[in-house]
Amino acid sequence: MREQIDCAVLLSRADHQLWPQLAAGGYLNGRLHLHTIGGEQTDAQIETGNYLRDEAMALRRYDACIVAVTVSSLSWCRRLLSGVQGCSGTPVLAIADGLKAAAINDLMALGLADFVRSPVCYDEIRARVNQLLMRGVPMRGAPDVAATRSVLTISEPVKRPASGRCVASAEAKATLSSGAMSEQDICDTILHRTGLELDAYAVATAARSATSKESFRAAKGKVIERFERAYIAAALGRCSGNIAMAARAAQKHRRAFWALMRKYQIDASAYRIET
Repeated sequence: MREQIDCAVLLSRADHQLWPQLAAGGYLNGRLHLHTIGGEQTDAQIETGNYLRDEAMALRRYDACIVAVTVSSLSWCRRLLSGVQGCSGTPVLAIADGLKAAAINDLMALGLADFVRSPVCYDEIRARVNQLLMRGVPMRGAPDVAATRSVLTISEPVKRPASGRCVASAEAKATLSSGAMSEQDICDTILHRTGLELDAYAVATAARSATSKESFRAAKGKVIERFERAYIAAALGRCSGNIAMAARAAQKHRRAFWALMRKYQIDASAYRIET
């Protein structure tokens, strides 16, 4: 666990006076530091919702960016997350006040990394950010090891010769089998993977299964099982073992989510944070 957590705090101008608890300063005897950002911009500039996108590089100095969201600032937060489109290296943590589950699910789908509900609890903020760092989000000032490890050395992932036949890249297959990017690496950080990374993994896995003469049905079943197991585990980790919250975030019925947990013998207590 990190000894000191530094978080940027970005507030909508409409809600700026509602969150005195998020004033800049040190909390928890210096273990949590909050830094107010956005003061250099006008109210109109902040309300456009482009701050996270325009200041993506500057935000990398922080472990996380906190946005406080109320019903009145919900559309502003949506614009923030839509504008950055998951390209920021800094996870966004929301403090939600008065929002329903549907609104929070919408923000999660737009790229929100995690959330806590008001009233503000500094210990919970620190614990949540630590969980984000432990799940593979890079620490500020450090290279993104998980992302570097996951990049396949593929100059041309898929080649389409004149005949129209799709040939999987030999480099992709070799990289996966050599351990440069293991299947477990993908599973452990599946919620943070980009579409290109998952596409490359699918190409490499399909090529290996085909050349080993494994049937299509068997190979597909293995991939689906690995995905389901990894997704359920990652969702529980994101929600600190809260099954109902993880099911809502995954947009699955709680019974269906619980059935998958039983199928893969996943224990939610292993993901709960001890207090």
